[in-house]
Amino acid sequence: MTSHKVSAADSRFPDEFVWGAATASYQVEGAAYEDGRGESVWDVFCRRPGAVFEGHSGAIACDHYHRYREDIALMRELGLQSYRFSVSWSRVLPEGRGAVNEKGLAFYDRLVDGLLEAGIQPFCTLFHWDLPQGLQRAGGFANRDIAEWFADYAYLLGNRFGDRIKHWVTQNEPQCYIGFGVGSGIHAPGLKLDLCDVLAAAHNSMRAHGKAVLALRASARGAKVGYVLATQLCRPATDSAQDLEAARAATFRVADTTFWNNSWWTDPVVLGEYPEDGLKLFGSEMPRFPSSDWNDLKQPLDFLGLNVYRAETVRATDNGPEQLPVPPGYPRSGVDWQPITPDAMYYGPRFFHERYGLPQWITESGLSTRDQVFLDGKVHDPQRIDYLHRNLLELRRAMRDGVKVEGYLAWSLLDNFEWADGYKQRFGLVYVDYASQRRVPKDSFHWYKRVIASRGESLAGEFAVPVTKVTAD
Repeated sequence: MTSHKVSAADSRFPDEFVWGAATASYQVEGAAYEDGRGESVWDVFCRRPGAVFEGHSGAIACDHYHRYREDIALMRELGLQSYRFSVSWSRVLPEGRGAVNEKGLAFYDRLVDGLLEAGIQPFCTLFHWDLPQGLQRAGGFANRDIAEWFADYAYLLGNRFGDRIKHWVTQNEPQCYIGFGVGSGIHAPGLKLDLCDVLAAAHNSMRAHGKAVLALRASARGAKVGYVLATQLCRPATDSAQDLEAARAATFRVADTTFWNNSWWTDPVVLGEYPEDGLKLFGSEMPRFPSSDWNDLKQPLDFLGLNVYRAETVRATDNGPEQLPVPPGYPRSGVDWQPITPDAMYYGPRFFHERYGLPQWITESGLSTRDQVFLDGKVHDPQRIDYLHRNLLELRRAMRDGVKVEGYLAWSLLDNFEWADGYKQRFGLVYVDYASQRRVPKDSFHWYKRVIASRGESLAGEFAVPVTKVTAD
């Protein structure tokens, strides 16, 4: 068996590198019908028979709305330097526009102030999938006015919290809330629109992003503003130059109409144009829009947020990049879509750096495992530790190769409502007993605490298997 040695010098991250964790409003807050919060599309979707695993919903979730002080104490124990959370749009604007709910804003005041008192920098996402139902009734992302509604919402939050929050994300993973929400219909609001209408909704979502950037620049002076992708990554099957180029090309191609790609969602907001292969693929289905839309859509960004979980394996052929199948028995997480491919954390940031040249944050990275409380009262999750360990070593390798990454936000701080999978999946560093709301820090919590305290030096060691290649061929 081969071995691979990583020194403390190689594994240590720069002093300015920021360590954190992330959650999202509908997944953790609960209190869905308290203090004036309006309904979101997920509240409605969860009532649809068969839409969510075993009929679960986020109505209570982790009860973070009431237990945020306890959760901040856990963050402080963990040593977090940053906490990424999202605001529930319908908690602060019950109908998505119009009347403001002061009680909703006051909750986020308490959360932000509590984080700052604990020495943790708040990192705010404006929109993480929970669109107000009032806006969905008005057409949601199919309505061009969504861009103005979102800008008004962004300005409200920037004006209220901009004195304390310095890092902002406009939207999280448009591939998911558009592709799954109005394309395949397996997420809220559960629509299956025609391709041309999905393309229009995607365009409107990016216009909304651009207008929100402008609103934050105007209301939250000095803010750093970014945009978060559900990265669809590829890694080379071998170390050959040909396979490397094939993986790079495949990472940014638009090959089908599923919307699971990177460039359709990133080229417009960063480069100011749609990718040519996508325009060719969609052809006459592509909606017409005024050229002035580009003035809204493309705005200077301070960083790109990459959510990195996995990669496909690609090799070069005479007919272009070829995706290889995952071999039988290959390691996977608790979700079937996640084979264990740590070098996604190397090739993803590298390829995005080469194409866009923007600083990056790893805004999500994690593993679902079927955790439980053991007889000793603890939660042992060695697979998660191994996954995070390998991924962080790969991220450090990318940084040594010149990729500028400013911080890492583990997904997730808490076990939580995992969308259509309900509470079946557990991604947290902290175990949540949903019946009692008791929190139990997992072994991975204590492991990550050591990583943060040592700035990555604890990742060093001699390993029995290579960490740079876990191939699927």
